[in-house]
Amino acid sequence: MRWDGAPQVTPASVGVLGLLRACLRGAAIILVIGFGFLTLLLCRVPERVIAGPLRRPLTARITQIVCAFVCMILGLKVTRKGNAAQAAGAIVANHVSWLDIFPLNSGGPVVFVAKSEVRAWAGIGILARAAGTVFIERRRMAAKDQNRLLHMRLTEGAERLVFFPEGTSTDGLRVLPFRSSLFEAFFAADLPRDITVQPVTIAYHAPAGENPAFYGWWGDQSFGAGLMRVLSVRKNGHVTVIYHAPLRVSQFASRKALAQAAETAVRAGLAQALSPEGTEAS
Repeated sequence: MRWDGAPQVTPASVGVLGLLRACLRGAAIILVIGFGFLTLLLCRVPERVIAGPLRRPLTARITQIVCAFVCMILGLKVTRKGNAAQAAGAIVANHVSWLDIFPLNSGGPVVFVAKSEVRAWAGIGILARAAGTVFIERRRMAAKDQNRLLHMRLTEGAERLVFFPEGTSTDGLRVLPFRSSLFEAFFAADLPRDITVQPVTIAYHAPAGENPAFYGWWGDQSFGAGLMRVLSVRKNGHVTVIYHAPLRVSQFASRKALAQAAETAVRAGLAQALSPEGTEAS
């Protein structure tokens, strides 16, 4: 169930030129993703033998390159501020839409944590599995198993896991309260004491003349409608990705305190990025 706390964006007429742009961009993206997918599959077998079942030193880079090309095809400029942490740990970010995976993935090798339903989505589920996405269930009974899985990926996989603690996508103009339950895995006794959680803000700037919530995906809005809007627009806007200072887990007494600190950083980053000064600077 997606967040539904704001009026929907009224769909604009696509027109003949918009439809042509959508077809050309869509075809180019399909070719890039298809080629990347085949390359990833070919490389994954030897990578698994050499690096182990959880580590992805090569295929993670392939995913990064593919996502960078998708942003280029869309004409979506990505501005990065701050430095992405390189050590194993987690990234926690606000969630605007399905589009988030491209600017986040193009910034460096990461592994997304997604709800289990995504595994069954047509097309997207296959790509998500190939990219090493960690699927979790939201049932409380599954919490222990999920924490064990996340712990294994953080230690044996030495990965940077990306969480969306809001638990839903939004209109991109606000940050919803972070769910602290997702931070429980970082307090396992046998995790390294220096493990960090890095808050990241994703701020979209709509194309000129469009609704500020142009890139948001919420309520009963369909995936197809959002995709067509992004593919058909004459000139896309841009997105600012802000990497805040990593939070060392050992410095927090509880998951709630850690979640609150991360939420505060992300919210402040969004407010700054969407302010007139922040928009001009980006």
